Amino acid sequence: MNWLRLFNTESRSLEKVSPLDGKTIRLYTCGPTVYNFAHIGNFRTYIFEDLLRRTIKHFGMSIFQVMNLTDIDDKTLKGAIENGITLDEFTRPYKKAFFEDLAILGIERVEAYPEATAYIPAMIKLIQRLLEKGIAYSGADGSIYYAIRKFSTYGRLSHLNLEDLKVGASERIADEYDKENAADFVLWKAYDLERDGKIFWQSPFGPGRPGWHIECSAMAMDILGDSIDIHAGGVDNMFPHHENEIAQSEACSGHRFVKIWIHSEHLLVDHKKMSKSLGNFYTLRDLLQKGYTGRHVRFMLLSTHYRTQLNFTFQGMQAAVSSLERFDDFIERLSQVDEQTAHGKMGPLHNSASLIKEAYQKFNEALADDLNISLALAALFDLVRMVNTQIDQKEVSVHEAKEVLNFLRQIDQVLGIFFVGKDEEEIPIEIQELLRKREEARARKNWKLSDECRDLLQEQSYLIEDTLKGARLKKVHKL
Repeated sequence: MNWLRLFNTESRSLEKVSPLDGKTIRLYTCGPTVYNFAHIGNFRTYIFEDLLRRTIKHFGMSIFQVMNLTDIDDKTLKGAIENGITLDEFTRPYKKAFFEDLAILGIERVEAYPEATAYIPAMIKLIQRLLEKGIAYSGADGSIYYAIRKFSTYGRLSHLNLEDLKVGASERIADEYDKENAADFVLWKAYDLERDGKIFWQSPFGPGRPGWHIECSAMAMDILGDSIDIHAGGVDNMFPHHENEIAQSEACSGHRFVKIWIHSEHLLVDHKKMSKSLGNFYTLRDLLQKGYTGRHVRFMLLSTHYRTQLNFTFQGMQAAVSSLERFDDFIERLSQVDEQTAHGKMGPLHNSASLIKEAYQKFNEALADDLNISLALAALFDLVRMVNTQIDQKEVSVHEAKEVLNFLRQIDQVLGIFFVGKDEEEIPIEIQELLRKREEARARKNWKLSDECRDLLQEQSYLIEDTLKGARLKKVHKL
């Protein structure tokens, strides 16, 4: 049996994954702040979390996953105020776009998507509890702050020294809020007319809005309980966001908040941080407009280990396209195996069966070892190479071809790249009609019309490939 082990950021060691309650893995993942379209750096994290989710299920464990939607923060309020609309009116289109993007990328829907605006009562209760315990206090500006000196293990996730944090914070330019210690963080922001416009909520501490960090603690604890199995997110959220989640949650409950913390590394673009000012900022929609599909983007973001920085380039995108084409060609070739191509052999020859067994074992071992996707994919590429050789030698029976296809369908429940999301790649009817006309022209030996159809197809970025079952089209993707 393969036991899934993950690198715990807090302990800095590999730890076996098993449910705290003996039944269900409770997973919390930080979702988008819905003030704009999510970018490919965000989706690098969401696809890693999707791989984690699928792998947990692959190894026979049940899962309950929560991904929050941050619809209250400085950016969402600023957007609503600048546009003269309500917070809901401003964030709703981006929430809708986010779920559309998830579908395009083949990311599974999780069990719960709590919105911060729906959990303000739960946030207020947590803040009240922290005040009662003397861990939170009211600042001179009326905001409520968390006194990190009251939490003895603060910094244990990010492995930062508390005294260094205090010094570093005090050396910053004048702090935005009036608090006792420069390193303390805000739990409730007192209402400010100039900053907040008409957007605020009533509370026992006065009108205002929650701080960002308390939102995730409230949603995670309300839905999943005081202690959860895994908390995942991007490395940029490790400090201070996740560090603050630990402090808030554990000070309230008295229990360990998270068993295993896992973080995905940054995505760079041409070895530089992605930013609009550098012109290297891409959303999923930007890549779709360039002719790539969700499968291409998913494979590109999936194929580098989550704890390794991913350098996005369009050469890398083309490599992802080529890799998927190799898999697609292999699947097409398996589907074409018949009695003639297999020398009429209908029963199992056992050659492919042993290859499937070996690939499955290597695939599982790689995933169990902290989601080692590189080795997992290498096992599949080895299978493709060896079975292709057997097909060339007419040593694959119809039965074996079906078994390999069944194996790929099973593996695709984890990867989501072979069969998931292929509907989006359906060729437009007018393009199919051009191919049909070209084939008819060739049959009539009307080479002029045939060439015209081919040229028109190429202008639309389609190439023609001849197969045993006739011509087919392949999309060419532009940079």
